[in-house]
Amino acid sequence: MLSGLDHLVVTVTDMTRAVDFYSRVLGLDVRYRDAQRVDLMLGDTALRLHQTDTDIAPISATPTPGSLDLCMRCQLPLDEFKQHLDALSIEIELGPVPRQGASGAIESIYLRDPDGNLLEIARPVRQPATE
Repeated sequence: MLSGLDHLVVTVTDMTRAVDFYSRVLGLDVRYRDAQRVDLMLGDTALRLHQTDTDIAPISATPTPGSLDLCMRCQLPLDEFKQHLDALSIEIELGPVPRQGASGAIESIYLRDPDGNLLEIARPVRQPATE
C-alpha cells in the first residue's frame, strides 16, 4: 500500500540555526516553504523543519526538539565526511563503528544537531569480491 517516505518533521527551537547546520554541515538543499516551514532535501525526501512555537496544525501530540534519532546514508567515504566535520569543529559522538542498516552492514558516525537530535551518518560496508 505504501511506497516510501515523503517528509519527516523535525521540531527545532531556532529555525535559522537549524537551517545553517543542516545545509552547511550536512550539505542538504534548502527549500523555504513559508515563514514557519523549511524543507531540507535528502534525495526525494524532505526533512521538514517546524519551530516549537508554530501555528501549523495538525502537529504531533508531543512535538519535542531533540527526540529524533535519524540515520542518513553518506555518499562520501566516512573518513572524508569526518574530515569535513573536523574542519567545521563539529563534535563526533561515536564512530566510525559497525552497525546494521536497512539493507545490510554499514559503518556509522554519530553526531548531534543543535537541538540534540541524534544523527547517524552511514556508509554501506563493501563486501570483498569472491572468486
